Amino acid sequence: MGIGMNGDEHPGVRPSTPLHVPVLLETTLELLAPALDREGPSTVVDATLGLGGHAEAVLARFPRTTLVGIDRDPTALRLAGDRLAGFGERFRPAHAVYDAIPEVLDRLGHAAVDGVLFDLGVSSMQLDRDDRGFSYSRDVPLDMRMDPGESRTAASIIAEYPARDLSRIFRIYGEERLADRYARAIAQAREATPIRGSAELVAVLEAATPAALKGRGHVGKRVFQALRIEVNRELEVLERAVPRALDRISTGGRIVVLSYHSLEDRIVKRALAARTVSTAPRGLPVETDETAPTFRMLTRGAPKAADGEVERNPRAASVRLRAAERIRGDHRTA
Repeated sequence: MGIGMNGDEHPGVRPSTPLHVPVLLETTLELLAPALDREGPSTVVDATLGLGGHAEAVLARFPRTTLVGIDRDPTALRLAGDRLAGFGERFRPAHAVYDAIPEVLDRLGHAAVDGVLFDLGVSSMQLDRDDRGFSYSRDVPLDMRMDPGESRTAASIIAEYPARDLSRIFRIYGEERLADRYARAIAQAREATPIRGSAELVAVLEAATPAALKGRGHVGKRVFQALRIEVNRELEVLERAVPRALDRISTGGRIVVLSYHSLEDRIVKRALAARTVSTAPRGLPVETDETAPTFRMLTRGAPKAADGEVERNPRAASVRLRAAERIRGDHRTA
């Protein structure tokens, strides 16, 4: 997937092809290599399959690896399936939200895996298709569902949420400083006529934005981000997904997470810290099995993409990468 949350569109730039270059591809492959290139077969989960860019590279680089590709979007699964058909049984697709990793692995008969990859954000395919309603720079229906089978849309949130709840999601999920002002403007505007399209919503936001703040970027960027997160429960899902993924990684296995916003990265950082830091009281002379860390960090901080990659691939500008390796215990004792 891998188009970021804050600034997930580049005005005037639409994805040129579904076969776009994945963000931090070589770095991701290098981090996974020690886990997937060991003797014998290996299994990796691509928890955010999207159009299969990372998955294709993993399957090509590691010929003994089976990849479980999870996505909530049936269109993405179909397109990725076409792209990865040449790998045969080594690609195993699963239609699910990625916090269902344990259920997917149980169904496919994998007790533990050697690697897990999360490339968070919205996919270029979803942005590129007007009927999916993710864009704020084109006039599209207010949809934003990653799984079109779900009932809640951005339009239903705009129509039904009280102003105080709109303000809350704009402030928390969009980090929007005009959250209260925008929420009141939407509540007032929808009394006269329903707001169903992105252009209608942007017009309301434009009218509510003080002249002094209109040069700070597209007025819809943070509000649309907040709506997308709320529609898909993205942060709630991520809170559950990372610990569940860590539980299923075998000793020597690795996890790599690409996030595109501080809200995502904070969740990932917290989940990894819980497994990579000793829980023993300070001054305890001996580390016990119960308090010793089960993972070690493979990255310092959250590395960003190099300037050269950002020039070639603007989607990489906001990426933050974190990776860890299981050093003790197995998935049953995590």
